[in-house]
Amino acid sequence: MLIPCYNEVVAIQETVAGFRKALPEATVYVYDNNSKDQTSARAREAGAVVRVEKLQGKGNVVRRMFSDVEADVYIMTDGDATYDPIPAREMIALVLEQNIDMVVGRRVHTESEAYRAGHVLGNKLLTGFLARLFGQRFTDILSGYRVFSRRFVKSFPALSAGFETETELTVHALTLNMPIAEVDTAYFSRPTGSTSKLNTYRDGFRILMVMLELFKNERPLAFFGLAGVALAVFSIALSIPVFITFLQTGLVPRFPTAILSASVMLLAFLSVVCGLVLDTVTRGRREIKRLSYLQIPAPADAARESRAPKPAALADAG
Repeated sequence: MLIPCYNEVVAIQETVAGFRKALPEATVYVYDNNSKDQTSARAREAGAVVRVEKLQGKGNVVRRMFSDVEADVYIMTDGDATYDPIPAREMIALVLEQNIDMVVGRRVHTESEAYRAGHVLGNKLLTGFLARLFGQRFTDILSGYRVFSRRFVKSFPALSAGFETETELTVHALTLNMPIAEVDTAYFSRPTGSTSKLNTYRDGFRILMVMLELFKNERPLAFFGLAGVALAVFSIALSIPVFITFLQTGLVPRFPTAILSASVMLLAFLSVVCGLVLDTVTRGRREIKRLSYLQIPAPADAARESRAPKPAALADAG
């Protein structure tokens, strides 16, 4: 059980207690990201193993957790007591019985305070945008409640630093065509006195930029092909008046426009060529990631090998 958190003194005890009750066999790890309050002390009092990650940002914490901890199945949630622990066992069962690599807790809320209208709209827009780029397989890409197989965690590059890590997790699953699932889970409002660390506009913009960067990195032919088409259309639009004048008079009086049009068209062809080259490189990278992913046994096979699996009890890596 992995819980990244920052300044969650109000909610961390409730979070740890809830998941320990739902999964008594689990070892709960709380990774404190430089909290300035008593988050670590409250987590220890609740029975969690507490570790500290000095690099600020949720993505940095996720990278550290995935590096440190060895397990067959990993459960990750936020430390703000907003996620229902009860569905965790169902999510684990999907991983172990159906070899699902990532199960996302799709948030279902009945309290307006739990899920602000701006966050709902932003999530829908970003989910729709991601679906356009990589395919519609998720309806809640920003959920912080997820269960992973070992082969997902140990093949995940974890390059992001902040809240955009959920987007990176989703794209990793989509680009490798991993088996995935979503499970409805209740989403509660924060306890009184607890405040969200998510900035709607700043973090939303960062997530959008990460999506565009992942689009460029994972689908370079489409990205640079679209740029090439846009440049080609611009070039043709510039050349039309020059071409009409040439047909009428046999002269090209506007040399700067003609040169600019030709130059832009060259850039269009260069963009497409870059996309073709990078697409080959990306395919090689994806094959390497896929081979790394396949080196780790499927969850069901790992459970059979261990004979007495403890899917939520994570062994300390040191």
